[in-house]
Amino acid sequence: MVLIPADQRIDRDATLLFQQIKKLDLSKLGLNFLGSSPPELFVGKFNYPNVYTGILAPIEHDEEASVLSNPEEWFSQRLSIQDILSHRGSMVYSRFTSNIKKPNEGKLLGVMQEVSMASKPCDVEFLLKKKPVLRLDFDSRSHPVGNPAPLEKATLTHNPSIPTKVEKIVTDTDLKAKEGIIALYQHAFTVSSLIKLLSAGLLGIQKQRILVPSRWSVTAVDDMLSKFLLEDIKEYQSISTFQVFYDEYLGNHYEILLLPRPWSFEVIETRLPSSLTSWRPVFWKDSETIYGRTTYADSVTGAYYANRLGVCEYLKKIKLQASVLVMREVRPEYTAPLGVGILREVTRGAFTKKPLTFSTLKEATDNIQIRLLLPVEKFLEGSLVFKEFKQQRTLFSYF
Repeated sequence: MVLIPADQRIDRDATLLFQQIKKLDLSKLGLNFLGSSPPELFVGKFNYPNVYTGILAPIEHDEEASVLSNPEEWFSQRLSIQDILSHRGSMVYSRFTSNIKKPNEGKLLGVMQEVSMASKPCDVEFLLKKKPVLRLDFDSRSHPVGNPAPLEKATLTHNPSIPTKVEKIVTDTDLKAKEGIIALYQHAFTVSSLIKLLSAGLLGIQKQRILVPSRWSVTAVDDMLSKFLLEDIKEYQSISTFQVFYDEYLGNHYEILLLPRPWSFEVIETRLPSSLTSWRPVFWKDSETIYGRTTYADSVTGAYYANRLGVCEYLKKIKLQASVLVMREVRPEYTAPLGVGILREVTRGAFTKKPLTFSTLKEATDNIQIRLLLPVEKFLEGSLVFKEFKQQRTLFSYF
């Protein structure tokens, strides 16, 4: 069985691709198996606060198991959708029920938390109550999760390799979750690793620690980190030229326009059909001013925060601020939702390239048009960032 999310932007023809996913050979899988966790865990949201939690692992030892889990590696290796889904479909989600507000109860939860802290794959011996149900469940924000099976027992076959900094943050029960996440980020821990720690209920003041559904922890980490970076960014001078960055991965095409104004941010995205004939584009958009947002970006959803983090990392690096318009064309080749992690990586990837600089807005948008399939005006006519730039004059414009 293949489950497709209710998100209307997901191509229903993707079921043809999902049917080609390599499935587990159940004839070789008993109720007891030894697998290398990438390491990865998944905390669901159904039936909150009593949710499914568990560990994802292949059914055998795999030295390269980390590639099964991290969008940072998918992007760096430029894996195809088929490769990613094959990887995701090769793992068993050994799960059990946990209460969100009791992250310290039970041996199974303890093993899951140790796995989440590990810096590299670790072997776990699983005893299942039943064999897995062969399927992949999709969500627009988190990675596809496959082959769930009820878990009876899980045992680590050796002590996991836990970084000293992670152990220090996790054992500090007087440190707020946000402070812990920022501290680890500043020590070059990946966003994916921070998401796992937050999901596993290992961060924050002791009495406030809870398990966090995976799809929520993704956005929470992106949001906290970008807000942290913005504290400094908003104090910088604005860029002096128009800058354009672009990148594409798996049919997600991004054009990022930086305008010489104080911080504001907007994401506008649309999904293209196989044929543009007689098609009227529909756009999803969210934005913020220098004062930030007070509500969740419920149109673009998790991608908004993933994109914002990639942008903020670049502005922090060059120590300048800008008004930013992110334009995303979701092209027909993006046939399966793979979570917002890959969108964060595409945004980051765009900023690894040398900026295209222009002295006028028209020159910048003309350049963007070269790579867009839709007229750039379709994005600009509904853009609050573009409207603000055209209509508002800065103090310096009077001198």
